[in-house]
Amino acid sequence: MASKKVFVSGCFDMLHSGHVAFLKEAASLGDLFVCIGSDKTVYGLKGRYPIITEDERKYMIESLECVHECRINSGNGLMDFIYEFHDIQPDIFFVNEDGNTLAKKKLCEQYSTQYIIAQRIPFQHLPSRSTTALRTTSTIPFRIDLAGGWLDQPFVSKYHPGAVLTISIEPTVEFNSRSGMASSTRNKAIDLWKIEIPNGDHEQLAKILFSYDNPPGTKEVSGSQDALGIVLPGLNKLNYPEENYWPSTIESVDEEEVLSWLETHLYLLSLGPREGSYKVLNNTHIDIDSAKALAIATDDCWDAILQKDILAFGKAFRASFEAQIKMFPNMVDDTIMEMINLYKDRCKGYKLSGAGGGGYLILVNDTPIENTIKIKIRRKDSF
Repeated sequence: MASKKVFVSGCFDMLHSGHVAFLKEAASLGDLFVCIGSDKTVYGLKGRYPIITEDERKYMIESLECVHECRINSGNGLMDFIYEFHDIQPDIFFVNEDGNTLAKKKLCEQYSTQYIIAQRIPFQHLPSRSTTALRTTSTIPFRIDLAGGWLDQPFVSKYHPGAVLTISIEPTVEFNSRSGMASSTRNKAIDLWKIEIPNGDHEQLAKILFSYDNPPGTKEVSGSQDALGIVLPGLNKLNYPEENYWPSTIESVDEEEVLSWLETHLYLLSLGPREGSYKVLNNTHIDIDSAKALAIATDDCWDAILQKDILAFGKAFRASFEAQIKMFPNMVDDTIMEMINLYKDRCKGYKLSGAGGGGYLILVNDTPIENTIKIKIRRKDSF
């Protein structure tokens, strides 16, 4: 009986032990076909060219004993491998949990291909690796806005003041660019500080990063929740007055009991990075009622987290998202809503990361959700 054909697609820049472990696991299921993104596609998705060119990446991958064949994808975007997939006609499509998307699952259903989602498990005692970590050798975190996002923008807070809740996230996962994790502001932080956030007053450091991220003449100012969410460890409530880029007060929580509870109840599903042409500010409907609803939902979310009330947290989490999309309908599209509909009855609450249009679907639940990404919140004593 002929071996099954196993299909894998990705960038595979700066080949490391995590890549090899993943490829060997995939190859255990049959003849492994690896299809890699072209230099042009990587640039379009990540906003930078890979360190290793497509020809060199292909050479290294096809030199691995576990790989049957390696090709450079001829398409572009997140599904750049469609032609190669059709030509190979694989029996199995093997992906990591952070590469799991609805579009890939649908493609497999169309071709009657088995869709298998693996977890990132390093080989034996080797450290967990990601290309981002190797590329930057930086411990500078990402951030997640749990609720209230948009109230740090004066064109929203002028209708009603309110808070934004943020958590600082360790770079344990190769989070996609343009996915609502403040990756562009993080890149500015890396330009500014290189490998780690320096010692000093956290709020002052965040002001430095905010200024560096928004030099004079910036047309679309990044909200200060990005800089604050990266620099301030733990969980923070940023209280924004009317029409101000900076919060009037900041409430911080670094109690281990609360942070561990949050980590246990948050799950991320990749939707892929938003397209470069994405315009969330088109077709907005901002008014007093919607801004007030967002502010109230954020306060409710904060109270629920402090009380570690999962039902109240999920309800407020979802209410915050619903207030956001009422003001900014372009945050979601049919594909995103389809993914939400698949999971909304399996969790206590949900929202999109950042400004939507892609990124991550963040789920709140009291039991584990299969094939999702777990996060680690940066603690105060990690600086």
